[in-house]
Amino acid sequence: MTPTPTPPGGPADIHDVVTLLRDAAHTDPDVDAFVDGQRHRISFGEWNRRADGVAAALADRGVGIGDVVCLLLPSSIEYMIAYQAVVRLGAVVTGVNARLGPSEIEHLLTIATPAVTVVPDGTDVALPPVAGTVVAWHELAGWYDVPAPPLPALDERQLVLICWTGGTTGRPRGALFDHANLAAVARGTGVLSAPYDRRLSPIPFAHVGTMTRSWDEISRRITTVITPVEWTAPAALALIEAERVTVAQGVPTQWELMLRDPSFPSTDVSSLRLAGIGGSPVSPDLLRRMRQQLGVPVVNRYAATEAGGLISGTRPDDPDHVITDTVGRASDGVEIRIVDDGHEPVPVGTIGLIQVRSGAVMGSYVGDPNGTAAVIDEEGWLTVGDIGRLDPAGNLTLVGRKGDMYVRGGYNVYPVEVERRLAEHPAVTQVAVVSAADDVLGEIGVAAVVVVPGGAAPTLAELRDWVRAELADYKAPDRLAVLDAFPHTALGKVDRRELSRRANEEVSP
Repeated sequence: MTPTPTPPGGPADIHDVVTLLRDAAHTDPDVDAFVDGQRHRISFGEWNRRADGVAAALADRGVGIGDVVCLLLPSSIEYMIAYQAVVRLGAVVTGVNARLGPSEIEHLLTIATPAVTVVPDGTDVALPPVAGTVVAWHELAGWYDVPAPPLPALDERQLVLICWTGGTTGRPRGALFDHANLAAVARGTGVLSAPYDRRLSPIPFAHVGTMTRSWDEISRRITTVITPVEWTAPAALALIEAERVTVAQGVPTQWELMLRDPSFPSTDVSSLRLAGIGGSPVSPDLLRRMRQQLGVPVVNRYAATEAGGLISGTRPDDPDHVITDTVGRASDGVEIRIVDDGHEPVPVGTIGLIQVRSGAVMGSYVGDPNGTAAVIDEEGWLTVGDIGRLDPAGNLTLVGRKGDMYVRGGYNVYPVEVERRLAEHPAVTQVAVVSAADDVLGEIGVAAVVVVPGGAAPTLAELRDWVRAELADYKAPDRLAVLDAFPHTALGKVDRRELSRRANEEVSP
């Protein structure tokens, strides 16, 4: 007889994600919790056992209640063992995407001030002193068979994790979440989660889309199928077939690449019950091809890190125009409203700032009370920084972004930090980064530069290498426009709209 998983909010007497995993390990010990691209597996029972041992190893290194442990690990079974080990000590876990550059990693570590940073075996990353004690994974894995140390009592308001988000300035901030936030996320996932689903995970584990989903996945006994760190369409398709994936999610770029891949026609996708998409606009053509070639409903989702990764989504029976033109209605437990610049609600159909309120919204930014007060008001409304409108049915349409951020292949890119790096190049005297539409990636970056007088213009390859030396690779510009001068407004400011037009006319690939 198939066991019955706990309700998505968890049993009434469970208030933390650690006890939730112990419950899963007791009732469903042999169900796969994670499967990776090399077909390594770990069950809920074994996940719980190994997390106890790693918790003992961390406690032996002095980790306790309130300490921060940073995971500089790739998306992997080991990452999730460490996640659970940290949390059961009453400590706070945070992940750092290994694709980030040295200066970006140092910035996050400076905010988090971890007691311990866990790195992969054989890593050659030189970490600053602010990383705390640096521990290689094998030092923790050797404790797998050690019983759990004495563990503190946890409650729903115990801080559990930090997720990183780029603000309007482009500098990441740490959003703090507790166990109650994770339970609220689980209650709001809707059609994307069903008992014993097998879900393909296309995003880095350090992303909010994984970090805050632990309660959801454990309570429903969901098997997470981990894609390789270097995501490729053939690898993702092979996992869907081999692991009988029931729910696959991805940004439009990933779905476009999978549908175009030569292996797609011969891939068995009959196990799928639903496809999720989000992160950037969905074209009607892509939606049509997804439905036709996958043979399942497609839902479009909208989220923000500060909102716990939970805001809105379309439903499987929504008409095509709702899925392509909107991001659906509020998720369960979420309220959405549109306000003016004074944060006063506006009538239905009026464009304004998007605000959300739910139990999944972060408690605060790490060490930034002023930043927190700027985005969460006294009534709990979070201003997410995007602009949109609601229709009479409650569907939310995204109109634009507060600021100039663009989304390249599902990754947010903030021009200001790329500009800051490019401005350091010796051949560049003035620089701006604007976006351009792209059929595959959605949006790409165009670097507009003015060259130092008398100097030679840098090549695109040279500037891409320059950016990649310090920032994530996806932030490097895809095109280059060398201009004689930048256009300015009457007030003397760079006219970014005109600059964007000129840059996109004068690009060199």
